[in-house]
Amino acid sequence: MYNNDNRIVITLDAGGTNFVFGAIQGNKDIIPPFTLPSRADNLDTCMASLVEGFTQIISQLQEKPVAISFAFPGPADYPRGIIGGYLPNFPSFRDGEALAGALPEINQKLQQAGSNKRYRNLIGYTIGTGFGIGIVIGGHLNLGDNSCVETWCLPNNQSPDFILEDGVSIRAVQRVYGDVSGDKKHTFTPKDIYDIAKGDKSGNQQAAIAAFEKMGEIAGYAMATTATLIDGLIVIGGGVSAAREFFMPALLREMRGKIHTMSGDEINRVQMKVYDLDDDSQFASFAQGESREINIYGSTDKVVYDPQKRIGVMTSRIGANRAISLGAYAFALHQIDTKR
Repeated sequence: MYNNDNRIVITLDAGGTNFVFGAIQGNKDIIPPFTLPSRADNLDTCMASLVEGFTQIISQLQEKPVAISFAFPGPADYPRGIIGGYLPNFPSFRDGEALAGALPEINQKLQQAGSNKRYRNLIGYTIGTGFGIGIVIGGHLNLGDNSCVETWCLPNNQSPDFILEDGVSIRAVQRVYGDVSGDKKHTFTPKDIYDIAKGDKSGNQQAAIAAFEKMGEIAGYAMATTATLIDGLIVIGGGVSAAREFFMPALLREMRGKIHTMSGDEINRVQMKVYDLDDDSQFASFAQGESREINIYGSTDKVVYDPQKRIGVMTSRIGANRAISLGAYAFALHQIDTKR
């Protein structure tokens, strides 16, 4: 939509660990993005990082930007001490809008496959320092009335007294690895644990695989609930999403699971059929659905009818930082245009 737009927007992806600064024009980086530590444990040093980053960006621009678009994380990513409470939270930037580029991509692939099916709703998740969500409905971002669309604080289905994010995040992978391996004092990062799971690094491989599987189970339960309410595609981004080979089978198994009525009936956990859109054969089935021609009553004409309810789950291919920056860029220009 903004490929030929000449306006410049400065972007900030403010994660719990790092700040990523950039400047975008026409959906392209005009300055290579760079990273500074967020220093989130101290207000003064945190603000100093912001000033330093924006100063560097602005000094390299040839013309004045039209906006600075912030992408702050959910509150669980920051200590309460900052600004006397939580930093502003805009889940749309970091999660939903950031990954909304998947909608035209999927719809284009469906068209190329000869399918009449099109999607307008998207549920974007990021798995990293925390577990974030953003929702696009009918092509419009759901900001909520308080800019507080969250998933991290939902109950953990396997430990209902604890937050969901304690089961789907960097710390969750590290904790479960420690629990299963018996080495609770380990210093492995999720990348280390991923390498152990693949057999590329020394460690407890069974525990590493179990850590990602457990995360997938809990994430799948959460996504099944959201997909039931929103009925849209799911896109997963964030650093931990790179381990999809280990958590995706458990996630899909959970979403495709069953639930029961008190009268004894068994029904699908998610009413739509769930496809893995990163799998070429499953995408082909997703595109085909159950399309068939049926006769129009009182006529010799026919129409294509597809009764299959279906959604898909996929992982972001362009990386979380890039997706978040593009989302922040598009959101800023959309806000400017709609307020004219």
